[in-house]
Amino acid sequence: MKAVIVRKSDNGIETNGGLFIIDNDIVIYKCVTLELPDKNNQPQISCIPKGTYQCLKIGASAKIPYTHIAIQNVPKRSGVCIHKANYVSQLRGCVALGKEFLDINGDKQLDVTASGVTFDAFMNIVPDHFELEIK
Repeated sequence: MKAVIVRKSDNGIETNGGLFIIDNDIVIYKCVTLELPDKNNQPQISCIPKGTYQCLKIGASAKIPYTHIAIQNVPKRSGVCIHKANYVSQLRGCVALGKEFLDINGDKQLDVTASGVTFDAFMNIVPDHFELEIK
């Protein structure tokens, strides 16, 4: 099983894309992704570089009070995760999952809907350790 994020657009404020879970060359799950824009991998203000990463489920923490996904070995970064979030303002370099893109709060930026439900479904599919490729 492998997860792939395909980034579609970066408007300098946010990066939008899609996540696909692939098992035996078949897409078994898909959703949309929301990330910070590409600002050369600067901590807290940029999405992470394209590449392949190992991911693992980790328990609740002070910052994220539920089991979530840690993205391992991001160059010059720590604490990068996949977690619930609807707005880019809730991200500090992590990846949010959602059902679809929609401007929920009227700020003319695309947000992601149903992040909690989408994230929970994702967590029920992925194993405790998996590979993530970001394109």
